[in-house]
Formats: sequence, structure tokens, C-alpha cells
Amino acid sequence: MPWVAIVCAAIMWIILLFLFNKETAPEPVAVDPAVAARISQEWPTLGKQVYTTAGCIGCHGAEGQGGAGAKLAGDEKIVKDPVYVHTIITKGKGQMPAFPQLKEEEIYAVANYVLHSFGNNVEEPLTPAMVAAAQTKVDPAVLKNRSRFVPEDIKLPEIFLATFIMVLLTYGLIGLYSVWTEGVELHPGIHKVRSTPVATLAMVVTLGLSLLFSVLFVRQMVADYAAWANKEMPNVAMEGFYAAMILLTLAVAVGLYKKFFMDGEVLVEDASGEFPW
Repeated sequence: MPWVAIVCAAIMWIILLFLFNKETAPEPVAVDPAVAARISQEWPTLGKQVYTTAGCIGCHGAEGQGGAGAKLAGDEKIVKDPVYVHTIITKGKGQMPAFPQLKEEEIYAVANYVLHSFGNNVEEPLTPAMVAAAQTKVDPAVLKNRSRFVPEDIKLPEIFLATFIMVLLTYGLIGLYSVWTEGVELHPGIHKVRSTPVATLAMVVTLGLSLLFSVLFVRQMVADYAAWANKEMPNVAMEGFYAAMILLTLAVAVGLYKKFFMDGEVLVEDASGEFPW
């Protein structure tokens, strides 16, 4: 019965992932050659003009050498991720404000000016299609809601499946744990256990891992709070992973203690009252 429960939970987990993936699948991005051609023609002149008139030159320098703003000259980060420049211009970051007053063609012009100047060089000009493709790979809003399980954004089938999966997994794991620690049959009397060097080593390693994951969890929380302050997406997936590993290692430690370090006593043997496992 425990294995049946776990297999059923795994099947439902696959179905649940399919539902999530279906809702977060990116829409196809249409590439307009005319728009790309216009941006390629405009950015050398319009981009430099916007860089000067919008005030970029005052913070980043005439040669991108930096100052009050970040250094743009020879910035490998923006070359590897050109969409990052568009995001910073439109949304801002840290001390740099957003520029909602710029028109769309001005945004792409100044972004391409930065990406093709000061020693920077990208193979293709930044276009709306490239921005759309990058943004639809992972929707931050969807991931934020999914990772935090915001109730209003989860539909009834997802709630049912997630709940049933947890019930089945709990049932199955308790059954396997019961068989492992106590055996299939229980006989009246006191059951003495003696720890082995391997069991002691396993307990030490398990507790050490629990401590390690606790430290990593705290560090991740501190980093995520800093990310929130900088208006960046926190890594909630790693938060959940470390928290889960803490609970898992503690559960393993409890199981090891029950199996190899704790004496047990059975008072009554009643076959009619056994659990299904």
C-alpha cells in the first residue's frame, strides 16, 4: 500500500506539472523585418542624441567610463544579455531611474547605441522581438505567484491535485517508515536496539547536513531581502529547496534515532487493528 500511494502521487505530480507548464508556456514571438531595419538605421544618430539629451552622458560619461552611474565601456554583462539594457532603461535599478518619458524608438535607439559603443559590440541590433522572446522565456510574475502559491492564482484542479499528492505522499512515507523502523510484525515485549558505527556516522552526517542547509537557507533569505530592495526577483525556489532539505534531513535523523538508538516496547499484539501497511 505505501508504494501504491507513492506511485499514484508521482503520476498526479506529472499531471500537476503539465497544468503549470501549460499556463506558463511562452507565446510565439513575431519578428517584423521592417521594424528591425528601421531600428538598425536609426540608432547610430538617434541613439547618440538620446544618450546626450536624456542625461545618460552626465552619469555614465561621454565615453561610457562611468561616474555617478555604472561604467558602460567594455561591459561584458550587457553584451551577453542585451535585453538587460532595455530592462534597466524602462524599469530602472538602484540609483538609476526609469525613463518612461522616452518613446519606444528612442529606447531601442539609445539601448543599441550603448550596445554598439564604448568597446561593446553585439551581433544583431536589439529589437522588440528579442525583448519579447527573452521576457516570455520565464514570466517573473507567474513564477512569483506559482512559487508562493498565491490562492487567487491557483485553480480548483491544481488545488485538488496538490492536496491529494501531499496526502498520498504522507501516507506512503509513513507506511515505509513504519515497516523500516518496526518491522512487518510486532511482538509483545521490550525490543532492545544497539547502534552500530555506521548508524552513528549516518546520524552525525544527517545532523551536519541539517545544519549546513540551515545556514544556506539563512544566507539565501538575506540575499533575497537584498534583491527585493533592488527591485529584483528573489530566488524563492532555492528558499523552498533549502527549507525542504532541512525538514528532510531532520526527518531522516528522527528515523535513524528510532531505528538504531531508541528502545521500543510492544504491549499488545492485535492483528485486527493493524494499519493497511
